[in-house]
Amino acid sequence: MAAPTRRLCITCRVMMERQTSLLTAQQILNPIKRHCTKGSQGEASGSNAIVRYFRSIKWTPLPLSVGFALIAALGYKHASRRTKKEIQAENSMKAQEWQVNLYRKMPLKFVSRLWGKVNSFDLPVFMRTPMYKFYSWSFNCNLEEAAIQDLKHYKNLSEFFRRKLKPEVRPIDQSHSITSPADGRILHFGKVENSIVEQVKGVTYSLQGFLGPPTWMTSQGTETAESAPHTNNPTISDVEYHKKLLKNPENELYHCIIYLAPGDYHRFHSPASWCVRYRRHFPGELLSVNPGVARWIQGLFNFNERAVYYGDWENGFFSLTAVGATNVGSIHINFDRDLATNCGCQWPEGTYFDKAFETGIDVRKGENFGEFNLGSTIVLIFEAPKNFNFKIQGGQKIRFGQPMGCYRTSENTTESENL
Repeated sequence: MAAPTRRLCITCRVMMERQTSLLTAQQILNPIKRHCTKGSQGEASGSNAIVRYFRSIKWTPLPLSVGFALIAALGYKHASRRTKKEIQAENSMKAQEWQVNLYRKMPLKFVSRLWGKVNSFDLPVFMRTPMYKFYSWSFNCNLEEAAIQDLKHYKNLSEFFRRKLKPEVRPIDQSHSITSPADGRILHFGKVENSIVEQVKGVTYSLQGFLGPPTWMTSQGTETAESAPHTNNPTISDVEYHKKLLKNPENELYHCIIYLAPGDYHRFHSPASWCVRYRRHFPGELLSVNPGVARWIQGLFNFNERAVYYGDWENGFFSLTAVGATNVGSIHINFDRDLATNCGCQWPEGTYFDKAFETGIDVRKGENFGEFNLGSTIVLIFEAPKNFNFKIQGGQKIRFGQPMGCYRTSENTTESENL
């Protein structure tokens, strides 16, 4: 009995020692716990109150229709806020009146005349090939398309800018009545609404301010020298002006703007077979016409120097306008040798000079019409049936001779691409 008794005593002793060590640990930790809980007691009570509040709320499911209505309202509110921001951003991008006036005060016409003289200086033969290759590399020109590929043939930069192309590299689409008049980029196109035209998306100009009064309609067609200067002072509403341009009230007016960059082919051609009856020259400014400036200045094309050619084609009114730009004060028209641009004279805003052509000048589609000394802009305004559809896209790169649209003829019930 001695051995079991001894084991029991040892076991009780170990248990008493463990209990004593446990009490000792609790005695040490309790003050620390009390000290810590004093600081966090306020935060715990606050969070507990929030939890108790949300637990007390009785959640009731909304009807499905109310849920959809709420989502639609929130979506509309978000969209309207976004639209307002976009409108504010677009308005902030447009030039203020003082900015346009300041820009117009810059000596851009003088700089353009100076640039024209520099371009006309004959280069030494040894400099021509490296100079023209560097220009071609800078502006991505395809020299393989040039009719004359010997770069030493071009005496100066002006000749190189206006180089001819091989006929086979720009085939004229004969199945369409209208083709692109030049190599370039489509800035904007579409239907003309009440004589207001978009030069780029959201930025407009007045057709009456661009073309001037429709006095060419009353001209007798006798060929004369350039007339005395006139001033473009609109006397009729834009709606009336729009109606006057249409020879067939069942038709619509359409427009297309093609921007020629410095690296593009600088000649332009007739986009259709038509008869040119009248020319109007506006000796205006030479502001830049690149897409960035076109988005910045409202009515840009109405400020710039331009040569407007009016006439008619198979569907009624037709016009082609060559717009000048910075460093592009020189506009040459093959059949109009009297046209002189960027002469250095100062004329009041809106001044223009007219010239009528006897019996009209017939030009064929694809025929060489004129040329710029550098890149610029061509604006087409034409009358066509209401079922006319463009086959181009905004910002698209287009080449001279490519088709631009189509409409259904009255003779066929199926669609036939005539434009």
